[in-house]
Amino acid sequence: MKQICTNLIAAAICGLLLVSTAHASDPQIDGVTQRGLDWLAKRQSRVGHWVANEAHYPTAMTALAGMALLAEGSTTTQGKYASNIDQAVTFLVERSNSNGLIGDAKHDDRYTYGHGFAMLFLSQVLGEEEDVNRRRELIDVLTRAVIFTGRAQTKAGGWGYVSARDGDGFDEGSTTITQVQGLRGCRDGGIVVPKEIIDQAIKYIRDCTASDGGVQYSSKGGGGRPAITAAAVACLFNAGDYDDQYVPKLLKYCKQHMGSISNQSFGHWHYAHLYYSQVMYREGGKEWTEYREKIFKKLMSEVTDDKKQYAYWNQGYIGPVYTTAINLILLQLDKGNLPIYQR
Repeated sequence: MKQICTNLIAAAICGLLLVSTAHASDPQIDGVTQRGLDWLAKRQSRVGHWVANEAHYPTAMTALAGMALLAEGSTTTQGKYASNIDQAVTFLVERSNSNGLIGDAKHDDRYTYGHGFAMLFLSQVLGEEEDVNRRRELIDVLTRAVIFTGRAQTKAGGWGYVSARDGDGFDEGSTTITQVQGLRGCRDGGIVVPKEIIDQAIKYIRDCTASDGGVQYSSKGGGGRPAITAAAVACLFNAGDYDDQYVPKLLKYCKQHMGSISNQSFGHWHYAHLYYSQVMYREGGKEWTEYREKIFKKLMSEVTDDKKQYAYWNQGYIGPVYTTAINLILLQLDKGNLPIYQR
């Protein structure tokens, strides 16, 4: 009898914990998310890719859109968007060059973004890939992609819009974060990633951090940027680097500046909150609950929604595919389907 009571008490406590930590489903948000995913799937081209405004950045847009569909729970073989994801994988694999770059250096003046996002997307697919031949293909593509990323790193430890050689050593914070998350995804998927590449990148982020906790645009300067700082914290978490003295300073800076950035329409705030949401989600508890309520309300106020079939976001100059994809990733963090963002 005593054991039964103990078990019942334990079960009750577990039930209370589940109720207190679970994300209560909101029909409006769930509906917008589903219609947004349907809109994104419909926008995929016949060859499997997505593009930004004026047909720009197909590699980056395909990887980001694919991440949003993966966040729903579909894989290359199962789920509502399995076909879309599989086509996206095929498109990116076919864009893998002999030097390891995933993308088109001739026609993309910021090809490191696409390369980094593609590494991240394909690394998330790798763990669920059931086809032996496709899995081998992905391992080969990602192995060569990691080699390319290492060679593209600048002497300062970061990355620019293009490789260090093509960009004369120019580096920039947001592309650096993209590379590190892609590398971490690869490493988590079992791809060999030289430790010194990530170590140099972490040093780069630290060197770019001002005394107030803001991470500046480049190792050459440019002032603290809330968007890059939020991305840097997420990047450090992904890289397994959490310093009790260093990271809280960056978090404090983010919390002081992220409110004002939400009023910008240029597109930076969506990028900023893509990463800041990952940080808050990892923090969990009250931090995540309060942040989620505010950001979801903001996203609902911006959405174009016919309430019948499709929903999308069209803020920022990059275009609706970009904004919709990153907003859908944010809205689905609670599902826990993307390994790179899991707590």
